[in-house]
Amino acid sequence: MEQAAATAAAGDNNMQPIRKEILNPGKKYIELKPGTRVKFHFQTRRANDVRIVDDSKKMDKPMELVLGKKFKLEVWELIVQQMSLNEVAKFTVHKTLCAQYPFISKTLRDIGKKPEERRHCCGMTLQNEGMGYEDLDELLQHPVDLEFIIELISIELPEQYEKERWQMSDDEKMLATHTLRERGNRHYKAQEYAEAEVCYREAVGMIEQLMLKEKPHDAEWQQLANVKAPLLLNYAQCRLIAGDYYAVIEHCSEVLTLDPHNVKALFRRARAHAGAWNPAQARRDFIDALGLDSTLRATVARELKAIEEQQHERNVQDRIHMQKLF
Repeated sequence: MEQAAATAAAGDNNMQPIRKEILNPGKKYIELKPGTRVKFHFQTRRANDVRIVDDSKKMDKPMELVLGKKFKLEVWELIVQQMSLNEVAKFTVHKTLCAQYPFISKTLRDIGKKPEERRHCCGMTLQNEGMGYEDLDELLQHPVDLEFIIELISIELPEQYEKERWQMSDDEKMLATHTLRERGNRHYKAQEYAEAEVCYREAVGMIEQLMLKEKPHDAEWQQLANVKAPLLLNYAQCRLIAGDYYAVIEHCSEVLTLDPHNVKALFRRARAHAGAWNPAQARRDFIDALGLDSTLRATVARELKAIEEQQHERNVQDRIHMQKLF
């Protein structure tokens, strides 16, 4: 039934733009909807030519597509929707549907090259120097029908995998931000600070993308800023534990531009200033934090005492050093 349906869809005469021949039946047919991620191996040949143009198995990894994301070679999206999982089939495709193939092929071939070895394909470069591959230049100048042997190796419906950021809608990014924050909090409680930092950093990136779409300080922008601030603070705390004091100062200062009375931002920036040995700035931030939250009195007193003791120790060391010089 599936094979018959696929054959009917592809057409069974030479006038069809896509003709399919099943080489090895698959396990089962799964209807693919927008957002489905598929992976497949492919071989490309010119129609009626045994020579292989490209072979993904020699490129170290299979091809990956997310349906509905306007991939340049649209015919591949049509092809995989005619296939069952683990099926191997040969598709003969009319040259009018393969115009973008030389550019796709060049991109895939260039992946393993160093940046300086790649040739950019602007119009002038194409006209004067070509694509850097003689067979692709020939294919670009003299298009022909192509044969694709496709092996569909995996199908992941949208709900079955974690999307990359570029694949997400705004609502999905917002949901992912909350998920990442909760995951980061779990890592932090387990003292897995590096893992927590990754989660917080990724969440901040998603919020910043959403903020770029809003006018600064409008209501929608401010709502996103209110989500971003605690994420930045959590990220800063991870960097504080790692001893990256100037990063903490930078991120806490950003929070304070969004919320000048944020006690956590003041306190963490104060500790970072102390760690980077900016004692005047540290004292000021500790005192400002205390002015906003009187329950910090004992903690701030302890931190200020530690600064004074460190200042005294440094003064002693400086005097000893000066005496040795003279």
